[in-house]
Amino acid sequence: MLVCGKNVLMETNVKRIRKVYLAQKKENKSLVAYLNEKNIRYEYIPMERMDRMVSSRHQGVVADIYDYEYSSLDECLNEDFVIVLDHLEDPHNLGAIIRTAEAAGIKYIIIPKDRSVRVNDTVMKTSAGALNRVKVILVANIHQTIKKLQDNHFMIYASAMDGKDFKSYDYHLKKALVIGSEGNGISDVVRKNSDAIISIPMKGSINSLNASVAAGILIFHMMEE
Repeated sequence: MLVCGKNVLMETNVKRIRKVYLAQKKENKSLVAYLNEKNIRYEYIPMERMDRMVSSRHQGVVADIYDYEYSSLDECLNEDFVIVLDHLEDPHNLGAIIRTAEAAGIKYIIIPKDRSVRVNDTVMKTSAGALNRVKVILVANIHQTIKKLQDNHFMIYASAMDGKDFKSYDYHLKKALVIGSEGNGISDVVRKNSDAIISIPMKGSINSLNASVAAGILIFHMMEE
């Protein structure tokens, strides 16, 4: 996987870095000193070659890192609070939710294998280093995942526009918050198998929020209970 930018590189575990490419004619003494200190291989290449390697704004730094290693569902079963993303598609939303989860002390986020964004360079950049402390779990089936969470005493709260006011519930038990996809919201199987459908009341003319914004509001309220 290729990731871009100095900040992303500095936040990446050095054990995951294969090699770093630096743009010629773009001096960065502090970064070179860091690479030397950590014994990370690097190479200077023409800016034109770097532009062809990646489409994102790279700031003259591209790192070749090992693909992200997903965690297993069993790892999170003793947690008090996990996040489930029901076929989220936007990598910026996934990165932002990972960052919010880290800020709230949540250690695990669950995503499905099919029809869902996975951890990529955009997710890593948006999460701003939070992936070092939040683990992403990749599952084959959302329905079976919800059932296993419930078997391990998790209450499942799914967010949807037509749900009950989220402030109507207390969240003192083990819980999983499900956030739906940007276009379709939560899937029918999630709706049918959740313990509660919750919503954020809207007072303006816009009746929905960005997925990562809604997740942030719900996560921090649920943490307070």
